[in-house]
Amino acid sequence: MAISFLCLTLLGFALFVQYIGWNGELYAPCPLCILQRVAYLGIAMSCLGAYFSNALRRFFHVLASTFSLFGLGVVFRHIWVIFHPTVSCGLDLLEVWINQWAIVRWFDWLLKADGLCSAPLPPIFGLTVPIWSLVWLTVLTTILLLTLVSSLNKKIKESGS
Repeated sequence: MAISFLCLTLLGFALFVQYIGWNGELYAPCPLCILQRVAYLGIAMSCLGAYFSNALRRFFHVLASTFSLFGLGVVFRHIWVIFHPTVSCGLDLLEVWINQWAIVRWFDWLLKADGLCSAPLPPIFGLTVPIWSLVWLTVLTTILLLTLVSSLNKKIKESGS
């Protein structure tokens, strides 16, 4: 439940800086930002599923871990794009593809990509948004994978005795 709350809080902060701004700057989400939001949302929903369904807990745990690994892959790509500004993921096929998803039309306030991945936005508390995402996704992935391995080891020990 705590992981779900953390992910939803991070999504809330993303919406805050998108619509209200930070230090006078609005942070328009790029396609890679949107994919990271999908990862955070997937982690949150999977952890809620695990919390409320004991029978499917392991399935939801694996699903949350998969979303966190997906998010890490996306954020690594995002950071790479920032350090290679000639590469774009802004107004390209990825943005068009993402913005055509049916769920984006329903939740465009949350999932519509309209920023540039390589746009130089000011840091928040000393770190850029993709670096913050890297920090949080690393923490979440570590927690999810360690607890998954621990529960699998416990299951193996129980079945072996």
